[in-house]
Amino acid sequence: MNLDELRRERQKCLSWKNIAPINSTIDALDEYKCSFFLGDIIDIQIENISKDAMQEIEQGAKMMKPWRKGPFKINELLIDSEWRSDKKYNLLAPYFDLKDKIVGDIGCNNGYYMFRMLSQKPKKIIGFDPSALYYMQFKFLNHFIKSDIVYELLGVEHLEFYEHKFDLLFCLGVLYHRSDPVSTLKSLFKSLNEGGELILDTFMIDGDEEVALCPRDRYSKIPNIYFIPTVNTLKNWCFRAGFCEIEVLNIVKTEHDEQRKTPWIDTQSLEDFLDPNESSRTVEGYPAPKRVYIKAKKN
Repeated sequence: MNLDELRRERQKCLSWKNIAPINSTIDALDEYKCSFFLGDIIDIQIENISKDAMQEIEQGAKMMKPWRKGPFKINELLIDSEWRSDKKYNLLAPYFDLKDKIVGDIGCNNGYYMFRMLSQKPKKIIGFDPSALYYMQFKFLNHFIKSDIVYELLGVEHLEFYEHKFDLLFCLGVLYHRSDPVSTLKSLFKSLNEGGELILDTFMIDGDEEVALCPRDRYSKIPNIYFIPTVNTLKNWCFRAGFCEIEVLNIVKTEHDEQRKTPWIDTQSLEDFLDPNESSRTVEGYPAPKRVYIKAKKN
């Protein structure tokens, strides 16, 4: 696979009619002296900026809706994303050490997790996500943060052909979008260095059986959900892909304090995805969203 050719093809998305105005707005931003705090809210502080310039930044940020991951703050402007991504990051943080490691974030969205990772001083951070809009959000934020994070408009299917391998891979909220989860896990496995680790989360269903839910159409109003496994099934998938030492880190039901509708998405959110009369079920009648977090190692 010729990744350079694919990169050139993917760059054409920057000229799409819904993306080109955003890209031009970002390219026209002035250079500012900034400081930033990589906490639960990624807080960017711009020095000596005028009220008019801040209004332009706010208008630019609103052009990029929906903001799924965050939150972010630019001076007094709070980008209150749909997901409180700090909850997931803080849940996982005790289980990884990024110092001097080559790290990949698969399905990295706008880079919230990657920006948080900077504080651990990894050797390199590379994000993979084919979404042009999420790339624009990352480019906008990185205009101020000026990190050396690499953002690739590529997907997990390109990972094993990448120029080098990784010490640690994050694959958060991706596996249930793949019609062949074992092949996806094999791609992740092949992309790790020996002794490398995968941190993964996916939807799951309760039960000890080695089975998976396969929605006929949608799950929680999401159209491209293929398989929702029990924990034992997920472990079996990982073993079949070559992983060993699979550790379940946590199982968490998605709550309204983590995913909710905000003015920064203009679309439906968790409250619309659940049965209004029975919050333990989705509107389709399936078990309400619950996630399992695992760490799997490559020997």
